[in-house]
Amino acid sequence: MTHRQPTRFPLLLLLTLTALAGCDPKPPPTPEQSYSEVQFDVTVPLETPVDATLLLTGADPAFKGPSGQGLELIYQGGTTFTVKGRMPKNQPLTYSIRMTAPSTHVALDAAGTAVPARTLEAHENEENVSFSVERWGPESGITQPQTAFIVAVPETTPSQDSIWLSGNHELLGNWNGAGVKLYKAVNSGYATVLSFTPDTSLEFKATRGGWDKVEKTAEGAEVANRTLKTGTGFERISISVGAWADFVTAPVEPTLTGNIKKEHITPTNTLLKERDIIIWLPPGYDENDSTRRFPVLYMHDGQNLMDVVTAFAGEWKVDETAQELVESHKVEPLIIVGIYNTADRGPEYTQVPDDRYPEVNGANGGRADAYGQFIVNELKPMIDGKYHTRPEAKYTGLAGSSLGGLVTMYLGMKHPDTFSRLAVISPSVFWGHHDIVAKVNALPAKLPLSIWLDIGTDEGSSSLETVADTRQLRDALVNKGWVLGGSQLKYTEVEGGKHNEAAWAARFGSVLEYLFPPPPP
Repeated sequence: MTHRQPTRFPLLLLLTLTALAGCDPKPPPTPEQSYSEVQFDVTVPLETPVDATLLLTGADPAFKGPSGQGLELIYQGGTTFTVKGRMPKNQPLTYSIRMTAPSTHVALDAAGTAVPARTLEAHENEENVSFSVERWGPESGITQPQTAFIVAVPETTPSQDSIWLSGNHELLGNWNGAGVKLYKAVNSGYATVLSFTPDTSLEFKATRGGWDKVEKTAEGAEVANRTLKTGTGFERISISVGAWADFVTAPVEPTLTGNIKKEHITPTNTLLKERDIIIWLPPGYDENDSTRRFPVLYMHDGQNLMDVVTAFAGEWKVDETAQELVESHKVEPLIIVGIYNTADRGPEYTQVPDDRYPEVNGANGGRADAYGQFIVNELKPMIDGKYHTRPEAKYTGLAGSSLGGLVTMYLGMKHPDTFSRLAVISPSVFWGHHDIVAKVNALPAKLPLSIWLDIGTDEGSSSLETVADTRQLRDALVNKGWVLGGSQLKYTEVEGGKHNEAAWAARFGSVLEYLFPPPPP
């Protein structure tokens, strides 16, 4: 019987495996050893929208984030956004910051050039990286001047209310009370970024959508028009609202002089809003004496004419000036009717639309005919019925400044059977590509209108009203037969005159003396 030897293969295999098991190779690196937790703290500019979506983006997968679009930073309050990411150690990484909502922007430097990608090389297990963004803009950069307005509001501001800037420029609504709407920004502020021509002289105030909700001091006093002369680059303007007019009782006393009456009227045309009317009655006006009658001057922007409490851009002091001139017999006793404007000031004071300028309440101009019909067919009959007026056209005047000057010129030509004396003060001749000049040129003949026309020599930097444009209007009137220097047309260029209520108040006395001279003895 033959005995087979047991095979040795399993034993050798066992010994080999045992030997291999005894070789203790170095295990692969763990994630904790090759990556570092890095926290990014980013300080953003004050005009950054509070709902901004900010991402850190880069080629390395570490900057892809869960969405694959980037690491999203979280708003921490104030002006700080943060995010924490796992970054490979000892590797140079490049990354950039980008805003993807509410608009797409990248970080720019102060000069408006896109900031180059940043570099990071992580070494420690916990690292912190901090940097600031100077401003936001497109990747192509920004070359035009820009002004960022940041408005801090009081805690009493209703959270649902919108904040606006209104001022003396079309981008600020030409004082319509709701010129440019601000968006909610970081640090509990409100902001907007606008571009103006360099050396533009701005005047403006903050509102909550109307002059009844204009900014006041914390004590409730009137706030002077805020002023700014724009530069050639980027600038950031921060203002703080002390209180709102509808939340405080103004400590200032009304500045009304003489016999003042108030009316309120709702136009029948639903395009026009209801409004207040202020009436100044002259010395010698006796409500019980209906035998004595007075000429009437109708004026636009009524809340700015007589009372500092209601004036949103300064007071004309119409009542004080008229009182003094009538009492000194330099001006015929007259009644002055101030028509308050509304948030639709721009559309109501312009005879045609102008697509170059933003819409206000669904219109960018062209409601002057409706506004004129309201004055002629509703307001004037009410005034003639309640007060001792001389209702004929030859005793009736119309006056206004800026867009109010434009609509005065237009309505005077449209209704020469209602108005015969016009004060066209610092008119907005530019509107509608100089449409008012074209309308004068189209007149078949001179109208029976006595016209005061003026412009300040320093208005062009604060608005679009210029000496050159006003001269065009003057020349068009002369070409139609108006004679300069007499009772038909008085043209004045006011040296250094600006585009504001203080400038118009300074020459209102001269306007009255020209349009309403005392009757001969």
